[in-house]
Amino acid sequence: MHYAAYGSNLHPARLAARLASARFLGSGHLQDWSLRCHKRSRDESGKCTILPGSEGVYFAIYDISDADKLALDRIEGLGDGYAGVSLSIPPFGDCASYVAEESHIDDSLQPYDWYRELVLAGANFHGFPDDYVARIRMIPAIRDPDEARSRRHWDLVNRIRAGA
Repeated sequence: MHYAAYGSNLHPARLAARLASARFLGSGHLQDWSLRCHKRSRDESGKCTILPGSEGVYFAIYDISDADKLALDRIEGLGDGYAGVSLSIPPFGDCASYVAEESHIDDSLQPYDWYRELVLAGANFHGFPDDYVARIRMIPAIRDPDEARSRRHWDLVNRIRAGA
């Protein structure tokens, strides 16, 4: 099945660490959607979601196994913050993705700095347009108060930046 990533799963190294079957197919774009980082996460920070809008969203399209789709549903919190959605993304057709449930949207939230950097690393890796990358870079971010989690995720960011 096809999976459309738009947030911290954009970079293939990040997704491959989570899903063994993930195989990158290409990039896509939907003009009638906008990217936001106001989905309340289990860690109380803001995570990415998409909503109808006019800014446009770029996606990395992956082929994943049905078993890995079930694993991703658990990782992403399907039914506990995220709802599943099917997006028709040319030229790939129907792609599974996630959108924040209304109950988990909080405009006061900001992502942790490491999370925003994961999204940026993926957008840069895929060569998304400069203005789109700049919009991601401009998303306000905060420092993660959990030092161990922060260190773990910054290590991942740094490995990705180094090409690991």
